[in-house]
Amino acid sequence: MEQDDFKSLIVWLILAGKTEEALQVLAKNYKVNVPHLKVGLPKKHKTKAYGCYTAKKETISVLNSDIFANPFVIIHEFYHHLRSKGVDNFHRGTEKNADKFAIDFIAKYQLAAKKAQKYVQ
Repeated sequence: MEQDDFKSLIVWLILAGKTEEALQVLAKNYKVNVPHLKVGLPKKHKTKAYGCYTAKKETISVLNSDIFANPFVIIHEFYHHLRSKGVDNFHRGTEKNADKFAIDFIAKYQLAAKKAQKYVQ
């Protein structure tokens, strides 16, 4: 599968409510463990984030279940999962790079959707 198609598929799966499946496909592609998903943020993040990643528990936590269908948040947090795969499980990804990672996936999905619209009209 081409990289653009892969990225479009991931966004589509998340939008379709198949977030766990999207994470499984992402983990397989990047050769890492599948992160756990959890509703409810750690105490220090409750007022300022939609999601966060805890490297020690390999868990993506989200504010509420509606966020499971938000590709930006899920892919952003998956980037942190990727970047914490060192020996010490230390969180190495920057927010800026996590944003770029997620935006790239979404841009590929938007491009594919735009191309698909030509066939619908």
